[in-house]
Amino acid sequence: MTTTHCPYCSLQCGMRVSRRGPAVPEVSEWEEFPVNRGALCRKGWSAAGLYAGRERLTTPLLRDRATGEFTPVSWDEALDTIATRLLALKATHGPDTVGVFGGGGLTNEKAYQLGRFARVALGTSQIDYNGRWCMSSAASAGTRAFGLDRGLPFPLADIEEADVVVLVGSNMAETMPPAARHLDAVRERGGKVVVIDPRRTATADRADVFVQPVPGGDLALALGVLHLLVAGGLVDEDYIAARTSGWEAVRDSAGAWWPERVERMTGVQASEVRALAALLGGASRVMVLTARGAEQHATGSDTVLAWINVALALGMPGKRGAGYGCLTGQGNGQGGREHGQKADQLPGYRMIDDPAARSHVAGVWGVAPDSLPGKGRSAYELLDALGQADGPSALLVFGSNIVVSAPNATHVTSRLEALDLLVVADIVLSETAAIADVVLPVTQWAEETGTMTNLEGRVILRQRAVSPPSGVRSDLDVIAGLASRLGSPIPFSVEPEEIFSELGRASAGGKADYAGITYDRIVTEHGVFWPCPTVSHPGTPHMFVDSFAHPDGLARFLVVEHRGPAEVPDADYPVHLTTGRVLAQYQSGAQTRRVRDLPDTGPFVELHPMLAGRIGAVDGSLVNVATRRGTMSAPARVVTTIRPDTIFVPFHWVGANRLTNDALDPASRMPEFKVCAATVSSAFEQVVPRPSREPEVLDV
Repeated sequence: MTTTHCPYCSLQCGMRVSRRGPAVPEVSEWEEFPVNRGALCRKGWSAAGLYAGRERLTTPLLRDRATGEFTPVSWDEALDTIATRLLALKATHGPDTVGVFGGGGLTNEKAYQLGRFARVALGTSQIDYNGRWCMSSAASAGTRAFGLDRGLPFPLADIEEADVVVLVGSNMAETMPPAARHLDAVRERGGKVVVIDPRRTATADRADVFVQPVPGGDLALALGVLHLLVAGGLVDEDYIAARTSGWEAVRDSAGAWWPERVERMTGVQASEVRALAALLGGASRVMVLTARGAEQHATGSDTVLAWINVALALGMPGKRGAGYGCLTGQGNGQGGREHGQKADQLPGYRMIDDPAARSHVAGVWGVAPDSLPGKGRSAYELLDALGQADGPSALLVFGSNIVVSAPNATHVTSRLEALDLLVVADIVLSETAAIADVVLPVTQWAEETGTMTNLEGRVILRQRAVSPPSGVRSDLDVIAGLASRLGSPIPFSVEPEEIFSELGRASAGGKADYAGITYDRIVTEHGVFWPCPTVSHPGTPHMFVDSFAHPDGLARFLVVEHRGPAEVPDADYPVHLTTGRVLAQYQSGAQTRRVRDLPDTGPFVELHPMLAGRIGAVDGSLVNVATRRGTMSAPARVVTTIRPDTIFVPFHWVGANRLTNDALDPASRMPEFKVCAATVSSAFEQVVPRPSREPEVLDV
């Protein structure tokens, strides 16, 4: 029996995995791991279901360009083919003709090696990852306000110490059910939970206060709350004077956001805005937590900054059981961006255009600093440039199902199809792998060892519990094999612990300093919080207690303005479309849709009875949804829990992201997944009635 961690969300719940004979591995509780204390959601309990599935890839596939069909080939033939074609393209067009696209589910070791591979073996600046679409807006805001980005600057369990917890755009009860127990604990001790969401979700059902703004209204709501805190004398002037800068400009800017103006902008009644401000202003410990609902906007960074301004005005960041945090989504969304997958970063959360950072990392790698390429394109911009005259003509994809997960997905798919070479490493033939030229079968979570960094900044160790099927290799083997064939000037290890040790040296002195973390410490201490600069350092569970990460130690208030969504409803597209997750599925669904024990309902369109009546739709009938980018059809779910001016579509299946807007946040380069203008109409076709909606309860 092996202690390891769930392959899905950023909680990285601890679990035990055992294997008896040829049967599918069994998952059981690991009660000692502090994040979940043995609790798992249904996805965690069924995580081993994909191990021996029929759709598991076990041999490399090479597409015959004449027939369009895949042919099984040996590993040597697959890697030789990739390397030969990459070398030819580089010789003709230069190193930036090759792009690399990573994933927020890759281990720290893989993320580190992928960034190293791109910049040294390939010499390309064109690398980014799907974590750009996860919490980049919160990362940008946290860096600007606090000088450092860590999803939660405190352990998750600190939620229970808050008097008021404000969830902005988070459906915690469905996206990370074991964490939702902390909300119940807050209420049991007399605290209050506030949920801000355009939909009344399972999380809202267990809250004390539910606020339902129009999609894209979170920023204006925060400005209105700050206005009332100032007007009511509810700000912490001593904290502001001692620990922050920039307050006067932010205070003055909030003066224009009286409650009635907020009501016009958000649809939230002025009385509700006043009640929310009074609740926050009267509490000793307030914790504000944002998630994708607030962050996946073209104004996502500013939205997060607006809520950070509220937390700072109340004097909360750095106080136990209070402050601001981001509920990271993907399993390694935090660690995945700290060590080199992002276009602008080097290991340790160093910026690639910083000469000192380049010199340090180059020294660890054993290359010249000026040999490292500069800043590349962000995730969507990289995909948009594929096959263009000045963009990559080849793309290597690790741990991402772009065809389903990218915004404006029809356009992105056309860019993928325009490539001279598309290589996808995956465990199944995902929608993206299905259009690749070469597909490489790689290991999954229980078949490999490596570290992850969860939403708390806790570095944990996934330990190999079972052997992979014959013919399957690790991503680390793929990277090393390609690096050798490409004539890399430095070697690439395939040993995770050796790579992690080098990662520690490369990150040393950086904001995300892992230098003092070892595999042995992780196992003994149930994870180690970064920054941890030396082996004698205890790690840093609580950040900002005495000082923020700016040189002067002060947090920054930053003025932000409400601009609204990049695309607003009009006569042709009269409703708001928003997207999100459901309890039984995860991300693009490439894994969860193939697990028999997880219900796969397929896509649906959630709409209010008033809207359904207007278009002649009933529960279970087929409806058509269109935006300026695409169309889809799916059964209607008629519910009273959504605003009448809004429809919701889950993004785990092909369809939702054919509709979404690719407008980007200017700071984080986050696409506006969470709101665009749409039209919905009845298809006048009945489908098989769906089962009654399952109770939305904590699933452990």
